Amino acid sequence: MSRKLIVDFITGLLILLFSYAAVSKLLTYRLFIFQLSKSPFTSSQAHLISWLVPSAELLIVMLLVVKRTRTIGLYGALFLMALFTAYIYALLHFSYYVPCSCGGVIARLSWNQHLVFNLLFTSIALVGALLDVRTTGKPT
Repeated sequence: MSRKLIVDFITGLLILLFSYAAVSKLLTYRLFIFQLSKSPFTSSQAHLISWLVPSAELLIVMLLVVKRTRTIGLYGALFLMALFTAYIYALLHFSYYVPCSCGGVIARLSWNQHLVFNLLFTSIALVGALLDVRTTGKPT
């Protein structure tokens, strides 16, 4: 299997994940902002975060769709997945209250399953970014 094909597959997975996540948050916006307002780490900035996160997810989707900006999109996906993973880890280990601000099917996962899911997609994004740089020969 060629590197380009693997990067294309990874890009497709990330496009699906971030599109689904953003749309899910926007469709259940009131619940999303409520859960953010209950989190000990996001409560003071819940309104800002409630628009920033889905906007960032949709921006990453757009970057991934355009071949010229794909590398930036892969690094953006890696950064956001790492950030989400760190947030979940912090909630699980340092919080007295663990709200679920996820939407759709992902909301059905336990927090430990969610952490594993995020670690998996963080790894996938990392592999995609590294293979993309090796395929294109340059970091964008």
